Amino acid sequence: MENKVSVGLLGLGVVGSGVVQIINEHQEKLKHQLGVTVEVKRILVRNLEKAREVDVDPSLLTVNPDDVLNDSEIDVVIEVMGGIDTAKDYILQAFAAKKHVISANKDLVALHGPELHAEAEKNKCDFFYEASVAGGIPILRGITDGLSSDRIERVMGIVNGTTNYILTKMAEEGATYEAALKQAQELGFAEADPTADVEGLDAARKMAILARLAFSAPVDLDDVKVSGISNITAEDIQNGNELGYTMKLIGYADFKNGELETHVLPTFLSNEHPLAAVKNEYNAVYVHGKAVGETMFYGPGAGSLPTATAIVSDLVAVVKNIRLGVTGEQVVNSYYKKALKDESERFSQYYLRVNVEDETGVFSKLSNLFHEHEISLKRIIQRPNDEKKTAEIIVISHQTSEENFTNLLEKIQKLDVLKEISSYYRVEGDGNE
Repeated sequence: MENKVSVGLLGLGVVGSGVVQIINEHQEKLKHQLGVTVEVKRILVRNLEKAREVDVDPSLLTVNPDDVLNDSEIDVVIEVMGGIDTAKDYILQAFAAKKHVISANKDLVALHGPELHAEAEKNKCDFFYEASVAGGIPILRGITDGLSSDRIERVMGIVNGTTNYILTKMAEEGATYEAALKQAQELGFAEADPTADVEGLDAARKMAILARLAFSAPVDLDDVKVSGISNITAEDIQNGNELGYTMKLIGYADFKNGELETHVLPTFLSNEHPLAAVKNEYNAVYVHGKAVGETMFYGPGAGSLPTATAIVSDLVAVVKNIRLGVTGEQVVNSYYKKALKDESERFSQYYLRVNVEDETGVFSKLSNLFHEHEISLKRIIQRPNDEKKTAEIIVISHQTSEENFTNLLEKIQKLDVLKEISSYYRVEGDGNE
């Protein structure tokens, strides 16, 4: 590497174009920081003739991965092609060729992160992936470096901009889920097939990565309980507003005494909670350390340049490690063992909305069931519908175990006066009194 670091790029889509743009435009700053120049030497693409979002010398483009992976002059490979199997194969080839790797591939890292770290360590290579979680927010480095002296106990946040945009429009404009999703698609915040976002899968992958690094524990994607936002109605959003809550898709991970709880679930947050004020496509992550207490990371969770900024920051870290001779030595192996909390150890408040026959004694039946399951009520709203001779009952409970609440729902389902259980969600904090 004498006076130059050469980079090979796998992919030249939206994010890859941003990486090329930042490297080209920030040459002076990069050289000042690193003492060497940084050049993009080769770029793997699918189609040589395709129009690009960034000006790039056509001679740099190739459709042959070997031109990147087997070029002895390339020091660092940046993977922004997406997908899992092919990307994994290319990264393993890069490590075997003693090349350092930077990736923005959350799917790959969530599923195969430990295996890839092991290969990187074996070959004395760096493997960084700051851009895989929360776009331009430096959350992974904040956890592994900034809070490395603390013991992190809880990570909680909004890690998917698409769902946050949809929920913001539903809350502030009274839009239906379908209308808000369509608007998100038109603006490019949601894919034509939004399943991974709206069903919580994208956020779950990010939470697996966050929890793995935050807790130094072997957290797998299957450990994350997941539910999305596609069934949330405008009525529930409005009920939350009236009660002093804002609906968010919250990623949550808690690790104490070797016991793990991690999930991605629609959650009513108290309007006083800082995460309730995070709107549109923005992301924010709360990290609670035993010593530092609560810290919050906030910023754009996606986009070409924010994501590319995270990638180039990883590139700066790799080059510094190369110059210091300490590549492949970052500590990422699991230190703690893990046991998943069962339902009796998971606690939350709950919002419950049911539709029942409007007759004498109905509310008493419901109250008795709550009492039997040791669940006390914090707020109660009853709305009769005289025309249909039914009543909608909305309650906010105090803290209870997931086991107790699940058993309660089973008993409510058997009530002869029940029309339907309309919805139920976790609740964090106090709403209006």
